[in-house]
Amino acid sequence: MAFADDSILVLLDVLPTGELAKSSAGLLGAAAGVGTPVALVVVAEERQQALAADAAALGAATVLVTGLGGADTALTVPLVDALAAAADLVRPDAVFVSNSVEGRDIAGRFAARANLAIAVDAVGVSRDDEGIVAHHSVYGGAYNVESAATFGAPVITVRQGAVEARADAQPVVVEELAVTASGAPAAAIEGFDAVVTTSSRPELRGAAKVVSGGRGLGSEEKFALVEQLADALGAAVGASRAAVDAGYIPYAHQVGQTGVSVAPQLYVALGISGAIQHKAGMQTAKTIVAINKDGDAPIFDIADFGVVGDLFTVVPQLIAALEAKKA
Repeated sequence: MAFADDSILVLLDVLPTGELAKSSAGLLGAAAGVGTPVALVVVAEERQQALAADAAALGAATVLVTGLGGADTALTVPLVDALAAAADLVRPDAVFVSNSVEGRDIAGRFAARANLAIAVDAVGVSRDDEGIVAHHSVYGGAYNVESAATFGAPVITVRQGAVEARADAQPVVVEELAVTASGAPAAAIEGFDAVVTTSSRPELRGAAKVVSGGRGLGSEEKFALVEQLADALGAAVGASRAAVDAGYIPYAHQVGQTGVSVAPQLYVALGISGAIQHKAGMQTAKTIVAINKDGDAPIFDIADFGVVGDLFTVVPQLIAALEAKKA
C-alpha cells in the first residue's frame, strides 16, 4: 500500500477495556490539520476490526493494526517495536503520540531508537515550508513557544484535551502490520487489579469542562459546592494543590505542575489564588472563569471572566441560574 507524502503517523492509546482512549479524537484531529492521518492500533486480534472502524470514524485515512506482541505482559517495548515498524512502512512527516504516562515513555524510547527529535506536551501543531511545528505553553503558561526538528520526522506528544479540531470520518481502510520483536529489555507485568470507579462526571484529564476548587473553600464539607457546580455544568472536578494538601479532595483531582494538565473549553476556578504551579496545568483552557474574594489574586491575570466576591454567595446563585435554564 502506498501512503500519502504528507502522512502523519498517529499511535492511538488503547484502554485495558479494549477501547480507544479519548485522546484519539484530538490526536487525529491534529494530524488531519497538517497532513493525512495514518493510525496505528496495537490490540488483540479480535478487537482489531472494531477499533479500526472507530479510528476511521475519527478521521484516520488508513489504520495499521497489529497484535499485542507481548504488550500485555511487557511494558512499552512491544509498542515501541510496533511504532518503529509502522514508521519504516509509512515514512511519515511526523509521529504523534498522546502525552499520557505510557505515551511519553513510548515516544521517548522510539525517538531515541530512531534518532529523531522529540517535542513533548504540545498544545497544538502546524505546518510551515520546512515541516511540522509543535506549539507549547511553557513556564507556567507565561510563554507560548514553537519547536521544530532540523532533520527527520519529529516525534510529538500532544496534551490531552488541548486540540479542539476534529477530523472528518473516513472510509475504513485497514492494513495488517508485520512487527519484528526487538528483544530490548522490558519490565514485566506480573498482574494488575482494575480499580472500578462509578461517576456521572467526566474524567478530569481530557474533559471539555472543569470546575476546580482551592483553599478558599475552607473545608472538605464546603468543597461540595465545587461538585454541585460541576454537576450543573456537566463538568469534571479539579482542585489546587492547596486544596489537596488540606485533605478536601484526593490527589487524583489535583490540577497543576505536579498534578494533571488540562486544556478544557471551560475552566472555572473557585477560591483559587492562581499560583504559578496551578496555572501551569490549566492556562491553555479556552475560557477561564475565576471567582475569588481577593481582587488581587493572580488567577485574575489570566481569567477571561472574573467575579470578585464571596464564592459562597456567588456560586449558589450561579447553580440556581443554571438549573433554572435547564427547567
